[in-house]
Amino acid sequence: MSVSLSNAFVTLFDAEVKQAYQGKAMLVPAVRQRRGVEGSTVKFPKVGAGVATPRIPQTDVTPLNVSFSQVTLTLTDWNAAEYSDIFSQAKVNFDERQELVQVVAAAMGRRQDQLILDALAASSTSLTVSNDIGGSDTNLNVAKLRAAKRLLDKGNVPPDNRHIVIHANGLDSLLSETAVTSSDFNTVKALVQGEINTFLGFTFHTIGDRTEGGLAIDGSLDRVCFAFHKDAVGYGEGIAMRSEINYIPEKTSWLVNEVFSAGAITIDAGGIVAITCRESA
Repeated sequence: MSVSLSNAFVTLFDAEVKQAYQGKAMLVPAVRQRRGVEGSTVKFPKVGAGVATPRIPQTDVTPLNVSFSQVTLTLTDWNAAEYSDIFSQAKVNFDERQELVQVVAAAMGRRQDQLILDALAASSTSLTVSNDIGGSDTNLNVAKLRAAKRLLDKGNVPPDNRHIVIHANGLDSLLSETAVTSSDFNTVKALVQGEINTFLGFTFHTIGDRTEGGLAIDGSLDRVCFAFHKDAVGYGEGIAMRSEINYIPEKTSWLVNEVFSAGAITIDAGGIVAITCRESA
């Protein structure tokens, strides 16, 4: 039997993976993006603020002297590969192909999210909310969200495009507060589905435990979550996700490999708030 797969099938598999991957990608839409990068690095510009001055007749204008800087992101290459003998020139089992599609797409989506989570963790932002806000050694609560909002408001961070990424344990704690679950304060989605989509101007993104790292927790059961503005974090992509399917004779199997080249970096730490949440054992 020929060891080649038809181009039509490879194209179908690639399209299915991309569709599933797009459905699982969580954090990239929440940050500033640069795609189609040529080379191994991408630069994100950062523009400072200016102050207007009074106009005095017959005198030269005073320039704003706005500061310009940039951060440089280095792209990293990634693979999500698996050997499989489910492919056959004569017949392809649809259900098994779909299972592999989901596995590959989920792996790529989690890695993409982790690039952004790592960039948030590496920001070393000075804007922090301690685990003693809203009570001693507390998990995520409304008081912490208000504190994060205040820090961003104080820094004149635009009120639109604000996001927050939290752990499932933090969501559970937050759902115990009346201000979140009561229809008098919030939408009925929190009541009916046990989810929070937006609150205090933040769009919520909830993740669980992840092999890639996720939101790290330390020995004191403190987990740091992040509230941030979209323009505070940059995501660059040099090679968009694509499928490679090759027959490996030594394995008598097909090697299904998804590749992409990307990275993430903090552009402005002034738009990121680190929120420490103490979880129970």
